[in-house]
Amino acid sequence: MNILVVEDEKKVASFIQRGLEEEGFTVEIAVNGEEGSEKAESNHYDLILLDIMLPKKDGLTVLKELRAKEINTPVLCLTAKDSVEDIVAGLDSGSDDYLTKPFAFAELLARVKALVRRGAQDRGAEVFFADLRLDPVTHKVWRGEKEIDLTTKEYGLLEYFMRNPNQVLTRAMIAEHVWDYTFDSFTNIIDVYVNYLRKKVDKDHSKKLIHTIRGVGYVLKED
Repeated sequence: MNILVVEDEKKVASFIQRGLEEEGFTVEIAVNGEEGSEKAESNHYDLILLDIMLPKKDGLTVLKELRAKEINTPVLCLTAKDSVEDIVAGLDSGSDDYLTKPFAFAELLARVKALVRRGAQDRGAEVFFADLRLDPVTHKVWRGEKEIDLTTKEYGLLEYFMRNPNQVLTRAMIAEHVWDYTFDSFTNIIDVYVNYLRKKVDKDHSKKLIHTIRGVGYVLKED
């Protein structure tokens, strides 16, 4: 498994590289946003660890440019910012996960393994529910004949719903399976993203598919 670490703090980059290589990963380092972009566009990686605050080109710009070029390599953002607004900004730019500095290596490793494992699962057959169709290879989604434009995290959330239809999914379950988080403070972001997804999936349709179970969570079901 090849991992690109885009991090300008030498001590942090060295700490990450040493730990991941001890776990059997192959690691390359880029020390600024421009170098990170060049490496990500010209080489294949199973995962990119991307610092947000980078010289020459910031991490969110790098991420947006990669996604615009349809480079769908999983990206774990690293940042000192931890507000809901900052996390949502990163996820909206195409990040698959978000880790706040400082962090323990064990937590980083757990996130890395989860994203690598999820990336391997993204090469399966299409998933269907009602008039929804999801292609895990291209990350495209349709309702009926109309394609739905989703961000990376909206796609991951919908995929989790579609692989578990007619089941009530608690916020804790969603946090663990879609974001690999387990702490309660993350539930505000889950509610934000479910609302984003509901507007895109159910808007202009009389048959609503995403339902709130008050005090519990959410469920994908036909009325």
